[in-house]
Amino acid sequence: MPSRTVGEVMSRNVVRAGRTAPFKEVVRLLDRHRISGVPVLDDDDKVLGVVSGTDLVRAQAHRAGRRPARAVTAADVMSSPAITVHPEQTVPDAARLMERRGVERLPVVDEEDRLIGIATRRDLLRVFLRADDDIRDQVTEEVVVGGLGLRSGAVRVLVRDGVVTLDGRVERRSQVPEAVHATWRLEGVVGVVNALTFRVDDCPPPSGHEPRARLRRSAADP
Repeated sequence: MPSRTVGEVMSRNVVRAGRTAPFKEVVRLLDRHRISGVPVLDDDDKVLGVVSGTDLVRAQAHRAGRRPARAVTAADVMSSPAITVHPEQTVPDAARLMERRGVERLPVVDEEDRLIGIATRRDLLRVFLRADDDIRDQVTEEVVVGGLGLRSGAVRVLVRDGVVTLDGRVERRSQVPEAVHATWRLEGVVGVVNALTFRVDDCPPPSGHEPRARLRRSAADP
């Protein structure tokens, strides 16, 4: 099952600010909607940056004790350029981008970089709310039967709070990591416990193992 896309989980009703929005208006937006940041758009709905509560506090701290020369706008305090994603990107990719760049939200843009939605950490975490029974059925159908070619009862699949336990016997040793990795990639899975055994060891020995074995035998020969 392919990972869900950003377009499937994003929020389409986006609170936004224009580049000339006054400082206090941005503060009111955050307070009224109980959010921590808003994208800043130009006249064509293209994302110029993002203003977060942190940006607002930092701007005020820098101005402390100074006499401002002019009114401060969203464009003055926003973080720019904006870190954006496209709706066809996968949820795991978006989550990695959030973590790498240390942001709480990602404006979602179309092919022309116009805002169409926003993906927050809460939006991305919804994929982990899948019921354990749904995850178990998918692992059985797509990994055990579809991927390994086994009957559904050959591997016992237990799921609790998103943690999947695989318990049973597969044909080949190489199928064990295959099953674990395929299970780990499924949405809603937060961990995999491997209790699988195998009938045939089809994996090559560790590099350098055979030469050492031959050397020992040669030393023992007359």
